[in-house]
Amino acid sequence: MTEPVDVLVIGGGVNGVGIALDAAGRGLSVTLCEMNDLASATSSASSKLIHGGLRYLEQFEFRLVREALTEREILLQAAPHIIWPMRFRLPHRPHLRPAWMIRLGLWLYDHLARRNRLPASRTLRLGEHSPLQPHLQLAFEYADAWVDDARLVVLCAMAAAQHGASILPRTRCAKAERKNGLWRVELEHTSGQRRILHARTLVNAAGPWASRLFGSVLSSPPPATLRLVKGSHMVVPRLHEGNEAYILQNEDGRIVFVLPYERDYSLIGTTDVDHDGEPADATASDKEIDYLCAVANAHFRRQTAPTDVIYRYAGVRPLMANGDGRAQKASRDYKLLLDAPEDDAPLLSVFGGKITTFRALAEDAVNQLAEHLPQATAPWTQRLVLPGGDFSSHDSLAAELTTEYPWLADALIHRYVRSYGTLCRTFLQGCADTADLGEHFGAGLYQRELDYLMRQEWAHGADDVLWRRSKLGLRLTPEQQARLAAYMEQHETRDTSPPAKVGG
Repeated sequence: MTEPVDVLVIGGGVNGVGIALDAAGRGLSVTLCEMNDLASATSSASSKLIHGGLRYLEQFEFRLVREALTEREILLQAAPHIIWPMRFRLPHRPHLRPAWMIRLGLWLYDHLARRNRLPASRTLRLGEHSPLQPHLQLAFEYADAWVDDARLVVLCAMAAAQHGASILPRTRCAKAERKNGLWRVELEHTSGQRRILHARTLVNAAGPWASRLFGSVLSSPPPATLRLVKGSHMVVPRLHEGNEAYILQNEDGRIVFVLPYERDYSLIGTTDVDHDGEPADATASDKEIDYLCAVANAHFRRQTAPTDVIYRYAGVRPLMANGDGRAQKASRDYKLLLDAPEDDAPLLSVFGGKITTFRALAEDAVNQLAEHLPQATAPWTQRLVLPGGDFSSHDSLAAELTTEYPWLADALIHRYVRSYGTLCRTFLQGCADTADLGEHFGAGLYQRELDYLMRQEWAHGADDVLWRRSKLGLRLTPEQQARLAAYMEQHETRDTSPPAKVGG
């Protein structure tokens, strides 16, 4: 039998890679398996926000909001390339919420946790140049942060690999059982190849599949039940100029965000409806698209219709089942359940959570595992800097790249800074002109970058690149996407962890 790993994590979403990263950085041996691509489910289908959750104050979830606001500060420092500040405007509709209530909520939002990087909220009078309907003249503005959610997952996986973790995408956990004080785990790659691993501890971070894993893999009843809530989003041509986002109050009590997206588009969501089927089958229904269009049209001068939708997606949030109330009011808090029989291998299961609090969740999880793994060192991720995040500002890094690579187009530099940070030097090294970047697949995606994504970021198929490692699926034509897929199939490489040092 090979030497057992200290921690085996099932699930390559943000919670799974967060736990793998935290554990690996504490000197533990770690393996993570994910049945599909990293961030292929909920963690690439979010509203792409790092935020405290202003609306959760109405549900009196002050601890959750405080923790999320604290994490917002930590993550802004950890990943400045893929997480950056964004101003949000909340148009006032007095029949929904009185102004005093919103001001009180924003005051709490400003003061529940220390705020070093973001400005305080303020009240705005909207003028004639406002993109909103003329009757909306008063708004409240506050600050939160934007995140490229799928890239956050990949960068955490890269950081975990740099600390020695083995990252195994497209590898499902077929069976896990306790045997001789260890977990005996059977893994199956999409190629059909199987392998047996042994682990001292097992982490169930399967997201929407966390409850189902007990029946299908662990052969035991789940200790908790998840409420699966679908959130749908759509991408349309830009509804407004400017870099601010809008948070819209609807008559049914839901909140809809309108976010500037990939320079030319608006991202609109989410819906919050219960989902009873297979999580992987979740799609944005026509009814949900109609709903999002109606909310946007009730607020913006520029109207949008389902025929304007360029892209739609849906994700299933695995929330704790704690009642039969409306889906949008289900708690975004998380629960960690540890099953640790005496003299037997522990199992830690993750239920619930939100992307903003993944680092705190991971630290909490590894703290619990550390009670059974005395070799684990102290928590460390509060000062985390993810790969590529070692720079001071977008403008300063863009200026450096312009000096180093004066032949690069400004739009390309802009995308490299906001996707890779200093990691872009990994695939730009040795290039003296555009020809050195190799084949151009369209929309500024060149062979050098694609090869890097396949070798260093576990990209395997076209969707991995077009919708998760980047959002260039919005821009490449069907013919260009087909050429990209053909190239990747021709140059397919085995799934391996990236080298210990990458770029920066």
